[in-house]
Amino acid sequence: MYDRYDGLIFDMDGTLLDTETTHRQAWDRVLTRYGLSFDEQAMIGLNGSPTWRVAEFIIASHQADLDPFQLAAEKTAAVKTMLFDSVRALPLIEVVKAYHGRKPMAVGTGSEHAMADALLQHLHLRHYFDVIVGADDVTRHKPEPDTFLRCAALMGVDAEKCVVFEDADFGLQAAQAAGMAAVDVRLL
Repeated sequence: MYDRYDGLIFDMDGTLLDTETTHRQAWDRVLTRYGLSFDEQAMIGLNGSPTWRVAEFIIASHQADLDPFQLAAEKTAAVKTMLFDSVRALPLIEVVKAYHGRKPMAVGTGSEHAMADALLQHLHLRHYFDVIVGADDVTRHKPEPDTFLRCAALMGVDAEKCVVFEDADFGLQAAQAAGMAAVDVRLL
């Protein structure tokens, strides 16, 4: 089905792995300490963004005097204690297995590189991917194309010969900006 592409790039959270609920629970746990909350719909709109950017949004919406990087670090720590017990692969992993050894594949995620690597290792999926590009591997994040362009470069594949699998509007915008085909997995 995706044979016409030379490289496959996958978002991780909500695309390959079912992590969204745990991320939201971690945000709730951390924000409760500060008497803050988050708007579920607004959070969905930020899917694919690095954690510190989500923290900036939450802080701004509450006009709170908090450091977004500190808040993001607290949320990341909370996720790490919760995620390994609840994470599971989503059905798209079957596409990964079908193309393993046939096409280079990458994960381009808004999560930190080490977290993506650890989750994929935990689920015995890491060996399927030639490349991981996390939020800490680029300076400009989705919807900018840098994550996916770096994936293509590290795989040695021209950007226009890649297809990106995404579940978030920012990620789909990033794929388009990179000149790549995109599959909105929410429609599969």
